[in-house]
Order: sequence, then C-alpha cells, then structure tokens
Amino acid sequence: MTIDDLSTLTRKPDRGGDRALLDEVLDEATVGVLSTVTDDGFPWSVPMLVARDGDRLLVHGSSGAGALRHVAAGAPATFTAFLVDGLVVAATLFDHSMNYRSAVVRGRLERVDPADALRALDVFSDAVLPGRSAEVRDHTPKEVSATAILALPIVEGQWLTKARSGGPGVADGDVGWTGHIPIRTVYDEPVVATPGELPGSVRALYRQNTNRSQP
Repeated sequence: MTIDDLSTLTRKPDRGGDRALLDEVLDEATVGVLSTVTDDGFPWSVPMLVARDGDRLLVHGSSGAGALRHVAAGAPATFTAFLVDGLVVAATLFDHSMNYRSAVVRGRLERVDPADALRALDVFSDAVLPGRSAEVRDHTPKEVSATAILALPIVEGQWLTKARSGGPGVADGDVGWTGHIPIRTVYDEPVVATPGELPGSVRALYRQNTNRSQP
C-alpha cells in the first residue's frame, strides 16, 4: 500500500470489502472518529456522528469547534467507523476473536455549500432518526450559521473496509465448546420528557430494533 492508496489490505486481504460494505458500515454506524494532525504534528481525534450522503460523508458541529475549523482549513483527515457483530469463542484464548465490520475514509473535508446546508442538515438528522426532519420546524438562519457542516468525499483508492464473520478456526487437538455469540443494538422503550403522542419516527425506530408491535 502506498501513501496514495488506501484500498489494499496487506494482512488477511480476504477480509477486504467492496463499496457496498463501505456504505453499509457508514449507514449503520452513524458514529465514528474524525482524525487529523495539528500544525505542531500532534494527532487529533474527535468522536462524532456521521451521515453518508451519496458519495460523501457529512459531519457537523459548532462553528467554533477547533477540530472542524482545522480540517475545514484544508488539513488532511481520516474518518473511521467500527461495528462489533459478535464475540468469537475458540478453544484457546489465542484464537478468540470478534466479528466486526469497519471502514476508513481518507481525504480533505470541504464546507457544504450554503445553498445545500438545509438539505444536508436534514439528511444528517434522518440518518440518525429516519423521518424526524419532516416532524419538526425548519432550521432557523441563526441555527445554520452556528453550525459547521463539512463533507468528506468518498473517492476510489481513498477508502478501506474490512469484515470478519462466522465462528473460530479449529486447530488439531483443540477440545471444548466453540462458536460465536452474535451482538446487536436494540432500542429500549422511549423515556418521556414532555407528554404527547409518540412521534412516528421514534415509534418506527423503536419497533424496528426491538421487534415489538407497539411501544
């Protein structure tokens, strides 16, 4: 792998994934880590929410946030996302593992065009809670001006995705139970802050992730 190419795995290349897996990880994770390097050469990593908008990743935060101002000024960055899908139980501790899906996207972030800011914020919100943007008022100009909205282009050769699935390998002579324990994210019953009918977006997310018919 060269400094210009982030698409080739040098270890266990069979775990490398395609663009479909990249989109899947980024859409499901909704959170990851934005990393860059300061002008003094120190690493700088900030956990944050993310939303994929076609061939770009959207991140946002306060317009005064130091990390966002730094990458908006042109500093190269990477965004990483990681999903844990299961615990792999082997006959030896050395062979225990995790099932996972991961993604890394590298490049330079760009400020979202002001004309696209409102739509981008809606895309971002709906990535976290689908349908919510249609249930609330529009963003105010003051809110938009206080928010830094940046996009990281997804460019061929500048992303990498990996995955592991299934059970452990079995070595000769190993004895005892082996297998894997699936892990999934669920949403508990919504906690009321203000009384009223449960919004459709909340109800749908709750049902989808708990297999309940009614909250």
